[in-house]
Amino acid sequence: MAGIYVGSTSGFSGKNMVIMGLGLKFQKDNLSVAYMKPVGAVPREIEGKLRDEDAHFVQKILKIDAEPDLLTPVLVTQDFKIKAFSGECADLMPAIADAYAKVSSGKDVTIVAGSGSMYSGKYCKVDGISVVKNLGIKALVIDRFDNELKYDYLLAMKEALGDQLLGVILNDIPPTFMDEVESMLKPFFERVGVKVIGIIPKDPLMGAIKVSDLAERLGGKVISAHNKADKVVENFLIGTMQVDNFMTHFRKNKNSAVIVGGDRADVQLVALEGNCPCLILTGNLYPNDIIMTRSEVLEIPIIIVREDTYSVAKKMENILSRHKLRDVIKIRQGAQLVSASIDYEYIKKEIGLTK
Repeated sequence: MAGIYVGSTSGFSGKNMVIMGLGLKFQKDNLSVAYMKPVGAVPREIEGKLRDEDAHFVQKILKIDAEPDLLTPVLVTQDFKIKAFSGECADLMPAIADAYAKVSSGKDVTIVAGSGSMYSGKYCKVDGISVVKNLGIKALVIDRFDNELKYDYLLAMKEALGDQLLGVILNDIPPTFMDEVESMLKPFFERVGVKVIGIIPKDPLMGAIKVSDLAERLGGKVISAHNKADKVVENFLIGTMQVDNFMTHFRKNKNSAVIVGGDRADVQLVALEGNCPCLILTGNLYPNDIIMTRSEVLEIPIIIVREDTYSVAKKMENILSRHKLRDVIKIRQGAQLVSASIDYEYIKKEIGLTK
């Protein structure tokens, strides 16, 4: 019975993408796959039962049947946190071990999903390191590039897990940093005993979001070209500068949503005529009739939001870096990225699926 824990150095690092990519690849190789997420931090009532939203989604993609209490034996609800911080946190590891034994029974491989970082859940002793050690399985730790990689954290994982650290995956690496990762960081990690199992390049599609979802996340509303609200936004550009300067930047970032004050009709028109994916107008100011007409004719949605341009830009940055993997096209792309970027045969060998 092979098992692998997929954790990360922080939340929103690509765990679900790697889990789905691995699970679909195992299934393609005719291996029977079990899946569980011991600690669920996103509780939500689905089909009349309280479940972890992410675990439920991954379960559906991998077409795996499991009852919620086995899929996610520990759900971090508000009541759970109140008890835990009051010193009433029971020993939860037996329930996790029991669920693992049941879901993995008769399966070739079991994928165990982490929640947050490898240290998340430390306050009630259900952190990733404790789970890995108690289940006696190997861990794959993902580090997503965010201005830099967390080298020290990955080395700490080696110290904490020893031979139970299967290796690391470096995710979302931009083209400008790829050479440094390949020529310097990968050899360094492997020299100190940390196997780099994969280097996944940055893909704009993976951080993309539909206009309709974006409007909801920004607390705004789509006011035009509603039939095109499924357009995808990959990036954004702030339109606070003079038109001439804006046009220079816009030509280099044509696939970006444009965040601009509702009173800047000049910039709005340039963005529309340049075929941006959508306009985000700030300050709760509606556009004039010319802008509305051009938006409908060119089929470019406009989102109205209450906040100022700077606040919306900060929100956009967080949304695009933390948007959940939900669309079918992104799942397919993510699975392809994982399949093309990781040493799948090494993983199989190290967890006992091949001799």
